[in-house]
Amino acid sequence: MKRLAETRDAKRILSVSFDLVSYADVADQIERWCASRERHYVCLANPHSVMVARRSSEAQSSLASASLVLPDGAGVILAARILGYRDSGRVAGPTLMLELCDRGREFGWRHFFYGGADGVADELAMRLKAKFPGLEVAGTCCPPFRVLTPEEQSDNISRIDSTRPNIVWVGLGAPKQDIWMADNYRRLNGATLIGVGAAFDFHAGRVRWAPTWIRRMGCEWAYRFYQEPRRMWRRNLDSPRFVLHVLLQRLGNLFRLLDRNSH
Repeated sequence: MKRLAETRDAKRILSVSFDLVSYADVADQIERWCASRERHYVCLANPHSVMVARRSSEAQSSLASASLVLPDGAGVILAARILGYRDSGRVAGPTLMLELCDRGREFGWRHFFYGGADGVADELAMRLKAKFPGLEVAGTCCPPFRVLTPEEQSDNISRIDSTRPNIVWVGLGAPKQDIWMADNYRRLNGATLIGVGAAFDFHAGRVRWAPTWIRRMGCEWAYRFYQEPRRMWRRNLDSPRFVLHVLLQRLGNLFRLLDRNSH
């Protein structure tokens, strides 16, 4: 897989540059990072994340600095097709977590789970260990939802780093998890940070994951809205805005192409 500096400009969706690659490509890249103990972080962005990045320079910066930005949402794949980009399909955070937990057993990867409500990370780790015998859990931490003091933040980073994880799964929700990873990934020695949001609740059994057939249809957003309407309705307002801006981007690209051809 090419480094992002070589690929990002060709796959820009609004203000965010995506890596439109397969699960296998992502897993191979993370395997190389883990083998060489490099510091990286990976964001999984959906239409809501892209629209938040348009409104927040901090969120935009956190996505721009990530080593991988993956399309976690059927809307991003639709946008890629509208814009004429070739893609390898959606890379969903919950599925990526399962694939890397499975694959990492061969290499002895150590996983740390940071995020979720009280007790969620512990239950997540327990369930994943049952699902993948031999999975190495370095540790868990469920920080409070409030803003942490600098001392608390430093203590948490030290706690994570002391366990020498290969992968730190971050479930703080976007854009909070992306900003947290951008601020802290350099402070963790040899770890890859991956922000997966709702995957914590799904795999801990706190929230039901959409059935496979719904995910394949690209309708997981509707299933989540049905489950959590109070939480999801405001986020879903960003979806039609996202599509409108993507269509405008496509139109602008066509005008620029026509202008170049006329000279």
